[in-house]
Amino acid sequence: MYYNRFMSHHVPLVIGIAGGSGSGKTTVAQAILNRVGPDRIAFLQHDSYYKDLQGLPPAQRAEVNFDHPHSLETELLIKHIQALRAGEPVQVPIYDFATDHRTARTFTVEPRGVVIVEGILIFVEAKLRKLFDVKIFVDTDPDVRLIRRLQRDITERGRTTESVIQQYMHTVRPMHLEFVEPSKRYADVIIPEGGFNTAALDMVVARIEALLVTHNA
Repeated sequence: MYYNRFMSHHVPLVIGIAGGSGSGKTTVAQAILNRVGPDRIAFLQHDSYYKDLQGLPPAQRAEVNFDHPHSLETELLIKHIQALRAGEPVQVPIYDFATDHRTARTFTVEPRGVVIVEGILIFVEAKLRKLFDVKIFVDTDPDVRLIRRLQRDITERGRTTESVIQQYMHTVRPMHLEFVEPSKRYADVIIPEGGFNTAALDMVVARIEALLVTHNA
């Protein structure tokens, strides 16, 4: 209760981290979390807001383009960011990528002085984009992104190599060119090579720390 009253006088700094699939967005977000302090940051991932496909027949489910903005419930993400800005905790959905459906479970994200939102498409929709005080785009070569996606989807999501490559060619690459790459123009900061770019991360973290001082003054 006390924390919410405190937050009502200190609107959090909202940071968006975008970039192609496998670009290293999560690594950058994690680096900021570690340096600024996880106790000061509320972290949201756009991937948590995929629409539930459990009711769709398998053939129709297989045709869903997970890299198109329509596959995500962005309106709910917007409501959650607005709630965190108002000092209210939110219940973030848990999505099961192995079965392509949203589970009945959620996890609580408490309001903090910084809100970080990460996702490939977060700069595409103007209503969401306007909520960010700082917009960071992680720019990584396509071959590196493909290798990382292969490793992640096979290890964490139970996909086969063939299915990952097929999805990359049919939807990931076309949607990257249509939506993700053009959204780079909205970024305030572009970080080449993601979390491995120590110099860029040093500057970003220093800027965030300076903004926090003025933001909460």
